[in-house]
Amino acid sequence: MNTIDLLITNANVITLDQQNTRARSVSVSNGRITNISDVPEPSRDATPICSHTKIMDLKGATLIPGFIDTHNHLLMYSQSRKQANCSTPPNRNIQAILDRVEKLVATTPKGGWIMGWGYDNTLLEEKRHPTRKELDRIAPDHPVLIRHISTHFAVANSKALEAAGIDETIQNPHAGFFGRDEDGYLNGVLHELPALAPILAAVPAPSEEELASLIGEASKDYLAEGITTSSDAGVGLDLGIAEFDAHLRALARGNNPLRMRLMVLHHLLNENGAFKDYSAQQLGEKIRKQSNNRATLDSAKLFQDGSIQGLTAALRDPYYSESAVYGELLHHQDDFNAELLDLHNRGFRITIHGNGDRAIGSILDGFEHILTANPHSDHRHRIEHVQTATLNDLNRMNELNVKGSFFINHVYYWGDRHKRIFLGEDRAKRINPLADASERDILYTLHSDCPITPISPLFSIWVAVNRQTMEGHTLGEDQCISAEKALETMTIDGAKLNFDEANLGSIEVGKIADFAVLESDPTTVDPMEIKAISVQATIIGGEVVYSSN
Repeated sequence: MNTIDLLITNANVITLDQQNTRARSVSVSNGRITNISDVPEPSRDATPICSHTKIMDLKGATLIPGFIDTHNHLLMYSQSRKQANCSTPPNRNIQAILDRVEKLVATTPKGGWIMGWGYDNTLLEEKRHPTRKELDRIAPDHPVLIRHISTHFAVANSKALEAAGIDETIQNPHAGFFGRDEDGYLNGVLHELPALAPILAAVPAPSEEELASLIGEASKDYLAEGITTSSDAGVGLDLGIAEFDAHLRALARGNNPLRMRLMVLHHLLNENGAFKDYSAQQLGEKIRKQSNNRATLDSAKLFQDGSIQGLTAALRDPYYSESAVYGELLHHQDDFNAELLDLHNRGFRITIHGNGDRAIGSILDGFEHILTANPHSDHRHRIEHVQTATLNDLNRMNELNVKGSFFINHVYYWGDRHKRIFLGEDRAKRINPLADASERDILYTLHSDCPITPISPLFSIWVAVNRQTMEGHTLGEDQCISAEKALETMTIDGAKLNFDEANLGSIEVGKIADFAVLESDPTTVDPMEIKAISVQATIIGGEVVYSSN
């Protein structure tokens, strides 16, 4: 019998096994669960502890499987922590944003780039984007780029446009455009990722070592929220292969203790990419080897539309406030189908960003195409965000065995504006239709999309249970789910989505000992109090990697 490395006692254990068993103590050896008991403090005669056994008395606190966030941007978040905070709150108007940027200008050598993060034009008093001229006024000698909270937009000053080779003769790319003022001149606003690409390419890339260090610092924030497994949903999005290398370095050197899954951008996998000749198996082996088995390949990641709040998500019916605007698909269907089939044939699981219902329909058309050409019963291809899926879309997801990862935090942060501005009441109350997805037995998870919204699984669970908006309204009460179901979506369902339910997601003998310790039970407290529950500790492989004490 193996001696016990960790003995957790006096706990309220929510196992999330198939019977949703409750227990009181758990034993761990060599990073895996060896015993689960109804006894709060097992007899020392029956428990093979020794001098090195760590005993954690939880004093009635709740032990759950570690949280699994299946869609966030850890590397992007790690960089945003060092940039000017342009979000609302605290900034209520454009001048407040300019003041923050100006402070960075004062401490940055002439010619150095100034980066900002998180402004939301719909929350600012002016109800518009900042402009190139406003940034020029405070930073005539520094390139400045401020990213929108959605990441799908940004504003750049003249120095930044110049560095990217963008002048008045620039033509709009497909599925993106360069904003212009009333006189037809560039106003510095960049709409959608294709328009952002040349600016991002001009920004000096941090060193791999610097990025790895930033990832390590940011991972501490994730650990403090009880997260043990994280999927970076855009590896290669801004900095290309440098992001891939930085993730692996952070893991290999021990900067980042999280279990990582990498969703690799499709442009790194296509005919011009660094991994153009790789199968999914080969790339997965490369990731495992170079990360010392701390990371694995999650999927090939694509986008098929933009954001609802930016009026670039592709809808079947027009936007509520702009009757001539429908949004735009990022890929023509035939080209889209061909790329998906290539990735599918090479063994990649495919994840695709789809906010608008027209984009979701296009994605499902693509999945139907590749599964008809090359059937695969357990592909677990996914749609990311799934904001405005209709009942017909959900039925098709079920028929094609397509999974989902819902950006549930959207209900709180943008729900009121969806109702008033973007979608109108009828469509707004159905964003993130979790109850309808559950009724159809679709496997799905919840996610934060951090840094788009703050990282916090308990907050995401709270939103799914209550569907309360920022202004205190309930948006689509009939789409609320139970606390138990919401907890499952960020634990055992996350493990299933990750093809790892044999090892993670529930507290069962033989599984890896990844846990979160909560001060109280999210399934029994007042549902409105779930987001206020504190995380007392996070355990990965039987080792305490975070403690609130």
